[in-house]
Amino acid sequence: MKDINHICVAGAGAMGHQIALHAAACGFHVHCTDLSASALEQAGSFSRAWLEKQVQKQRMTRTQAEDISSRLVFTPDLESGAGKADLVIEAIVEKLEIKREFFARLDELCPAHAILATNSSYIVSSKIADATRRPEKVLNLHFFNPALVMKLVEVVKGPHVSDETIAAVMAVAERLKKKAVLVEKEIYGFVVNRFFSAITKEACYLLDQEVCSMEGIDTAVRNGLGHPLGPFELLDLTGIDLQYLVLMERYRETRDASDRPSPAIVERYSRNEYGRKTGKGFYDY
Repeated sequence: MKDINHICVAGAGAMGHQIALHAAACGFHVHCTDLSASALEQAGSFSRAWLEKQVQKQRMTRTQAEDISSRLVFTPDLESGAGKADLVIEAIVEKLEIKREFFARLDELCPAHAILATNSSYIVSSKIADATRRPEKVLNLHFFNPALVMKLVEVVKGPHVSDETIAAVMAVAERLKKKAVLVEKEIYGFVVNRFFSAITKEACYLLDQEVCSMEGIDTAVRNGLGHPLGPFELLDLTGIDLQYLVLMERYRETRDASDRPSPAIVERYSRNEYGRKTGKGFYDY
């Protein structure tokens, strides 16, 4: 397997553009692609502002910031990024069929040696891998929001993934200065989100049943369990839209009513109140 130097990040949203910027800051050459011109414009603006802030705070020199910027390209042209990629990190919408179609296209565009990773927080790669001709090179590489700050990544070894692929991606995680946890079996939610789902599900139940206010629940979790954020504060940070889509995808698979999003989630999703990204979610920003 070739050394990984060129990364293509597919999706310039909240996760994608931060993954791309962080990878460029760690020395990789990065193409970040998206169909949305506004998403690319916002991603570029964020990156320039972030780099300028690092210079102003003397965390890096102007030359270092310019070097990072020179390694980072935001483009609507997927072919240009995928065509030279050693590793693709997909960060598009959490819908299985869309991901399968996208990975089939990546398989056509990418070099034969390229590893195709999904940043999906719930959809396991074994549901995607057979859409390609390289299933042994398809896996989950799950970053946490905000990707520039959070140290953890989960590397998930599905039954189809080769040891060589795992070794290569673990090495990339080290170069990205992340703490990589190897999840040795596929399981819904991996490690962290199984805890997150259990807590947020119970928090929404308590809110829906009017047992306690959202402020009270967040205060209890912060001060009683020692969490830095309460569950509703965290949902606003990660995105209520993401939580809704993930839960609906799970419900379509299981048809178990307990997997459906709670009324508290549905209500805010229907009003496009997704959290920090829209200025309003469970709280106002």
